[in-house]
Amino acid sequence: MTSSSETLLITGVAGFVGSAIARAAAAHGMPVRGLVRPSSPRTNLVDFPGALVEADLRDAAAVTAAMAGVSHVIHTAADYRIWARDPEEIVRNNRTSTLNVMAAALAAGVERIVYTSSVATLLPDPTGAADETRPATEQTVVGAYKRSKVVAERLVEAMVREQGLPAVIVNPSTPIGPRDVRPTPTGRIIVEAANGKMPAFVDSGLNLVHVDDVARGHLLALDRGRIGERYVLGGQDVALADMLKAIATMVGRRAPTVRLPRAPLFPLAWLNERLAAVTGKDPFLTLDGLRMAKHTMFYSSAKATRELGYHARPHEQALADAIAWFRQAGMIG
Repeated sequence: MTSSSETLLITGVAGFVGSAIARAAAAHGMPVRGLVRPSSPRTNLVDFPGALVEADLRDAAAVTAAMAGVSHVIHTAADYRIWARDPEEIVRNNRTSTLNVMAAALAAGVERIVYTSSVATLLPDPTGAADETRPATEQTVVGAYKRSKVVAERLVEAMVREQGLPAVIVNPSTPIGPRDVRPTPTGRIIVEAANGKMPAFVDSGLNLVHVDDVARGHLLALDRGRIGERYVLGGQDVALADMLKAIATMVGRRAPTVRLPRAPLFPLAWLNERLAAVTGKDPFLTLDGLRMAKHTMFYSSAKATRELGYHARPHEQALADAIAWFRQAGMIG
């Protein structure tokens, strides 16, 4: 791990993953500096274990100022939206913020950087679990968010290759657990299912991982990761039906058994998005979400296990911790 005298700058500390990383780093004795947008919610910043700096990552000068005296950087902040009135805004935000952070870190002579990408930048494997050998392109991903992460990841790779940026890339799968304030799309599924509001589901699957394991994986990548390499930080592959059954068992409800075909849901998703455009509230069902559900989002963390010593706890424990936090936050009745 980094020295206890070396300051670690973490972006996105008001968010789900960023707040977990900050707590894990502080627990390892690292001096933490958190970078947060002035407009970010403060729920995850109560008792923050370090110094806080306010800056908009799209402001290059503000990012440069926040980088002063920093030895290591973990860039976790991202515009994480599956839907937006202007989808290209997501791409612009994630590209610009990543460029500003990486350029400022390079200029400041930062020793090591971990860039938080996503398994969204990897192509699903129709035969099983995908890994780091299946990079996607802008043309092969579904939706603006995934495209934005591909753009940002390729930017980091180019800066490593061409400018000597000392960056390691990590690709978390689907984090769940405590402090999912917004919540994330998967967190919304957990909340809706726990409240008995998901009577049916589409046939899909995802890789569930405890957010605190993802946080620990970031620190392992900072300490042991190879510059320019990417590492999947995942947990267990779980069919959506099995995930919903586990949630139902934990909250004492009957699990949904109705499997819905995707095709008839597209008109409903279209209507959801039109309504969201008027209300400004994120739609629960989206066109891109249905397109993504065509594939099981299964991933292998074998490389991270082999090279970083990374491991994840069972997904049932992650679900239980998520449900406990959502209940405490008043989101689950």
